[in-house]
Amino acid sequence: DNWAFLYAQRLALKQELPLHVCFCLVPKFLDATIRHYDFILRGLQEVAEECAELNIPFHLLLGYAKDLLPAFVVEYGVGGLVTDFCPLRLPRQWVEDVRESLPEDVPFAQVDAHNIVPCWVASPKQEYSARTIRGKIHAQLPEFLTEFPPVIHHPYPPSCPAEPIAWEACYSSLEVDHTVKQVEWATPGTAAGLAVLQSFITERLKSFGCHRNDPNKAALSNLSPWFHFGQVSTQRAILEVQKLKGKYKESVDAFVEEAVVRRELAENFCYYNENYDSIQGAYDWAQTTLKLHAKDKRPFLYKLQELEQGTTHDPLWNAAQLQMVQEGKMHGFLRMYWAKKILEWTHSPEEALRFAIYLNDRYELDGRDPNGYQGARADTLYPLPAGCLWSICGIHDQGWAERAIFGKIRYMNYAGCKRKFDVGQFERRYASRA
Repeated sequence: DNWAFLYAQRLALKQELPLHVCFCLVPKFLDATIRHYDFILRGLQEVAEECAELNIPFHLLLGYAKDLLPAFVVEYGVGGLVTDFCPLRLPRQWVEDVRESLPEDVPFAQVDAHNIVPCWVASPKQEYSARTIRGKIHAQLPEFLTEFPPVIHHPYPPSCPAEPIAWEACYSSLEVDHTVKQVEWATPGTAAGLAVLQSFITERLKSFGCHRNDPNKAALSNLSPWFHFGQVSTQRAILEVQKLKGKYKESVDAFVEEAVVRRELAENFCYYNENYDSIQGAYDWAQTTLKLHAKDKRPFLYKLQELEQGTTHDPLWNAAQLQMVQEGKMHGFLRMYWAKKILEWTHSPEEALRFAIYLNDRYELDGRDPNGYQGARADTLYPLPAGCLWSICGIHDQGWAERAIFGKIRYMNYAGCKRKFDVGQFERRYASRA
């Protein structure tokens, strides 16, 4: 279920050539920890086995693509290179570095394999909100939301097999924090991810439409780690969930809104706004209102370590933080509350955004993702990342009644959460784990 892979195989078949798959394992990436790298590497073991069955050598290269791929292309006589797409700054730089270093006669194609409507096709500009991109996405779904053609056993074998992968060496090459441990609930790999998708369809989809905003209900898909790491295709999830539209129309429509429209809105924001992770990326009205209220007296001020350990005065916030630290996930509704309270309890919007992004990227399995910078909403389908710029800077939102600290940024408080769900029940679940 990967359009970049399928395109590469199509080119190889047309030219009657072998097909190689490469993954460049960088020693560090933003604030990723062993929790994230273990998810990647265990998933890649499954990829390596699948490739072997398809007569396609899989190469796991240790280091940065710009230092490895151009030499690999020359050594193996590669006639063309195909890569996936990510709108974030660092992966885009990796692609540009490789492009500049390739031999001039080797064509290089990029395929947006993780969005359903490719990012640059969905819209040629930064969209203001879900309202402005929704029609553009839906108009193009008939063309792009199609069943995948099959991957076939590759008939043209390589002249030499891939080097055996020393998985232990892969782990020892990493330069990441090993104190943030792996989580038990999420098993890496496509097989496990598809099993979670199936359990969502059979057990939780019926409740998604009405209970997705309640952190105490089992109504979410929980698919975001597999989506984030490319181990399950969002397109596959939509194709399977839509089969139940006649039975659960409200839930299916809400799932499509979140997994397609909101998700691709986040990709659009990061692709067209180079300041996607800073206050400068916010709309003018939001930057103005945050600046006007930057010196407002805060009711509480917490250091990063206090936030990280979940030791604030707010038991709901602490419970949400502990859920993220221990499970690598936080319910979508609480992610908004969590980020907005960081704005309220830190010295400045800039510090709030920095703390929120750091904590999200360090602990969330699906951190370092466009959704984390763009935002989350109360109708969140699966646990999106922190929604930092939506929550703190009003991205894809509107101005609200002015108040201290927040200015015109949408406000959330403890009393509002109590009206939405049984706050005490959620707090008790994590109080014993503090």
